[in-house]
Formats: sequence, structure tokens, C-alpha cells
Amino acid sequence: MNDLYVYVGIIGNIISVLMFLSPVKTFWRIVKKGSTEEFESLPYICTLLNSSLWTYYGLTKPGTYLVATVNGFGIVVEIAYISLFLIYAPPRTKVKTATMAGIIDVVMFLGAVFVTQFCMDGEMRINVIGFLGAALNIVMYASPLSVMRLVWTTKSVEYMPFLLSLFMFFNGGVWTLYAFLTQDVFLGVPNGTGFVLGFAQLALYSIYSKSKSSKVISEQQHHLLPPSTSHSTHPELV
Repeated sequence: MNDLYVYVGIIGNIISVLMFLSPVKTFWRIVKKGSTEEFESLPYICTLLNSSLWTYYGLTKPGTYLVATVNGFGIVVEIAYISLFLIYAPPRTKVKTATMAGIIDVVMFLGAVFVTQFCMDGEMRINVIGFLGAALNIVMYASPLSVMRLVWTTKSVEYMPFLLSLFMFFNGGVWTLYAFLTQDVFLGVPNGTGFVLGFAQLALYSIYSKSKSSKVISEQQHHLLPPSTSHSTHPELV
């Protein structure tokens, strides 16, 4: 029983990997069409920062290597997604994506590393990293709220992918259990939030899955929602 958290963490890693990979079909479409169309790069840029912070947390706090491994994988995947945006997006979108990635994923992350490494130590450093990761994770888990509102108003689940909602539900639940077993509040709070929101999405899906699609839905609503380990609508992540 003392190793139960390890098995739970391994299951969480598997689910998180599936969440990270859930947008592959969309990016295959981007590659085939040679265009990013109306898809947005910001969710992947934010997920990359999220994965980077949790990897840093996992490497800093003793005994949380399972958090570091899955989010390390997430870093690789999100870099691949962002790179495809830089290849196939129109010139103005390329500049926008590169600028946002530079500010969010490079400047902000390196700033967090610099401050925690040189201005803090011990438990304070771990707590600050965990707080930053948890805060960003809650924001990412809350990102589907606009889509849930769209489902509620249009009575259609057309733009709320079932598998993504399912992975979000399981991902939040498994990592909440892991957080409980390891007594880690920074993992527990955001993933508990993800578990509740994932359940709410599945409930909406069960209510409106047989409803007819709305005839009038703005093209701007057709944006891809990612993972986040603990991820994610790619809450992406733990």
C-alpha cells in the first residue's frame, strides 16, 4: 500500500499522455491542408508553459518524478504543435505566435526559474513553483467554460469533443487521488477542479448529445481546445 501512489501516478501518466496527443488529428489536418485555418496557437503556448512549470516542480520537489516525466513529454509535444503553427500559419499569425511563445514560454518561464533559484531556497522555492503551476493549471482547466456555455445555449455538443472531456475527467480524478496519497495540495486543488469540470462536460454531453446541431454558430467559435496533465482541456496537465 505504501507504493500505491506510484501505481496511481503511472496511470495518471498514461492518461496525461493521451490528453497531450488528443490534438494530433487536428494537426494532421493542418499539415494536409497546409494551413492553420482558424485554429489558435495560444492554448498550446499556455500548455507549454504549464508543462514546463510542472516539470520544474517535479525536478525540484523530492519524490515527484512522475510529475516531471509526463510533463517533460508534454514539453516535447507542445513544442511540436507550436512549430507546426510557425510553419503553416499565415505571416502575421507566425509573428503573433512567435512573439507570444517568446514572452510566455521563454521570458516568463526563465523569469520564474531565475527568481526561485536565486531569491529562494528550500520549502519556499518548492511552494512558489507549486503555486504558480497550480494557478496556471486552474486557468487551463477552466478554459472549456466558454465551450460549455456554447453547448448550453445552442443545445449542441458539436464543438465539445467527447474524448477530450472524458480524458479531462479521468485525468483530474487520477491526479487528485495521487495528490491525496502524496499530500500535495498544489496538485490536488487544480486537478480536483479539472475533475469537477470534466464531470460537468460529460453531463452536458449526455444531455445534448442527441440534439440537432445549431444552425447558426459563429466561425470564431470553432477553435481547437487542447490538453493539460493533469493536463487538460489540454488541461493539459498535472
